[in-house]
Amino acid sequence: MSANMAHRRQISKANGQEIDIDVLVIGAGPTGLGAAKRLNQIDGPSWMIVDTNETAGGLASTDVTPEGFLYDVGGHVIFSHYKYFDDIIDEALPNDSDWYSHQRISYVRYKGLWVPYPFQNNISMLPKQDQALCIEGMIDAALEARVSNTKPKDFDDWIVRNNGEGVANVFMRPYNYKVWAVPTTKMQCAWLGERVAAPNVKLVTSNAILGKTAGNWGPNATFRFPAHGGTGNIWIQVAKTLPKNKCRFGEHGRVQIVDAENHRVLLGDGTTVNYKKMINTMALDHLTECIRDPELIKLSKGLFYSTTHVIGVGVRGERPERIGDKCWLYFPEDNCPFYRATIFSNYSPNNQPQASTKLPTLQLADGSKSASAEAKEGPYWSIMLEVSESSMKAINRDTLLADSIQGLINTEMLRPNDEIVSTYHRAFDHGYPTPTLERDGVLKQLLPKLEALDIWSRGRFGSWKYEVGNQDHSLMLGVEAADHIVNGAVELTFNYPDFVNTRPNAERRLVDGAQVFSGKHKAMNGTAGDGIPEALKNSIKSGVA
Repeated sequence: MSANMAHRRQISKANGQEIDIDVLVIGAGPTGLGAAKRLNQIDGPSWMIVDTNETAGGLASTDVTPEGFLYDVGGHVIFSHYKYFDDIIDEALPNDSDWYSHQRISYVRYKGLWVPYPFQNNISMLPKQDQALCIEGMIDAALEARVSNTKPKDFDDWIVRNNGEGVANVFMRPYNYKVWAVPTTKMQCAWLGERVAAPNVKLVTSNAILGKTAGNWGPNATFRFPAHGGTGNIWIQVAKTLPKNKCRFGEHGRVQIVDAENHRVLLGDGTTVNYKKMINTMALDHLTECIRDPELIKLSKGLFYSTTHVIGVGVRGERPERIGDKCWLYFPEDNCPFYRATIFSNYSPNNQPQASTKLPTLQLADGSKSASAEAKEGPYWSIMLEVSESSMKAINRDTLLADSIQGLINTEMLRPNDEIVSTYHRAFDHGYPTPTLERDGVLKQLLPKLEALDIWSRGRFGSWKYEVGNQDHSLMLGVEAADHIVNGAVELTFNYPDFVNTRPNAERRLVDGAQVFSGKHKAMNGTAGDGIPEALKNSIKSGVA
C-alpha cells in the first residue's frame, strides 16, 4: 500500500518544526483525552495530542449564544459504566458545587398526550383503541418468540419480534426514522444492548387494565450535569489536567496529511510529527481522506452517518407549569421536525442568562413581532432540539428554525405569544454513526488495515460503533487503546460492547494497567473473573501484561 506521492513530497518539503514521538493522539474529544490521560499515567512512551479546534471536547462540547444561552452538541448527560471514567471527571470537577444531580423525567408526545418513557412499557396511557392494538401485537410477538429459532435479520425485525406490530407502527418505526434518518429495515440490531427496553407483556397488560404506569428504566435514569459551562466544560477541565507542552490545538493541531506508510503527519502550522503508533479519533472517512489511499477511501464510503441539527430557543418568562421538571422528550409524530427536545434550562440555572439580564424580544413564537423593541429583564428558560438529516431523509435547512418553532407550538411546548429572545442553529455534519446492515463488514476490513499501519482508530466515529459511543464508552476506548499499544492489554470496550454494557456501574477500574472488577472478580492480569465470556478469558490470559 502506498500513499499519494504528491502528498509525501508535500510533507518532505514542509519547512516547519519536526517532532519525534512514540504515540500520536489525533482529536481531543473524550476518546482522545482518555488516551492522553492514560499515556500520561504510563511511565515511558512519549506522546502528543492534537486537535483542529481551539478547545477540547469534540462532539461533547458546548456553545454559548451572544445572549448567554448554553447549548450542548446534542443531548449529553453523565452516567457511567466505569469507575475509571468517574475518577477522571471527578478530578476535573472535584467539588459538589460543580454538579447538579437529576432524576430523569422523560415523556413521549403522542396524540396530544405525554406518555412516560419508555413508551412500550406505558401503553396504559394511550387511548383504548391504541392500547388494544399494541397489546395484541405484543401477544402475537410473544407467541411467535416461543417457536422462532432464527435471529432478527435487521432492526425492524427486532422491533416487531420484541414489541409487536402495534408498537412498531405507532412509535418505534416513525421515531427511529426521525432519529437515524434511515429506515429501520436498513439497520442491524447488534448495537442495541441496553438502549431499547423490551416490554413485559404481562405487566403491560396488567397496567393497562389497572390504569398504572411503569417505573423508571434505563442506564441514565439518574444523571448529573455540570453547574457551569455545559457538558463541554467537563472536557475543557480534563484537558487542563494534561501537560500543556504535549497538547496542540487550533491551527497548530490541525491534521493536513497522514503519510501512514512512513508514520508521519503534517500539521496546519507546517510541523511534521514522526510517530511510531497513532490513536486516531477523527471520523474514519476523514482519516482515509487524509491518508489519501484509494482502497481505504473506497472502504470508508461503505459507512453511513447522519447529520444532527441542534436548534436552541431561549424564552423570556417563568418556566411554565406544563414544562415542569421535564428533562428530555421524544417526538415520533410528523407535526414537528425534531425527534427530541431537551429542557436545557432545567439542567443548570447557569445554562441561560441571569434574570437581571436585559434582552430584546426577537419575535413571538407565532412569528409575529413584539409590541416593544425595548430590552427587558428575564427570567429566562430554554429548549434544545435535535433534527436528523441524511441522503435518505432530506430537510429544508433554510426554514428549519421556523419549522422547529412552529413544531414547539404544535406540541404545546410553546404558546403562540411566548417571547423568544434568542435562537441558535448549528449543523454537525457527523452526528450519528449509523449501524447499517453493511457496517460490520466494512469495519472488519478497514480497521485491521489501519492497525497494520500502526493506526488504532477509536471513538464515536473513529471506530463507528454507536453501541459504545456514549461519553464514558468513548473515553474508555481511548484509555484501553493506549493500554493495548503500550502494555498489550485487551480492549474490552471496543471488542466486547455487550459485556461492558451489562456490567454494573462503577465496577471497572484500572490498577497499574490491569482491568479490575470488584467483589468476586479478579485482576485481569491474572485469572479472569466470573461472568467474563470464555473467549475473553482466553484473550486476557494470553494478552494482558
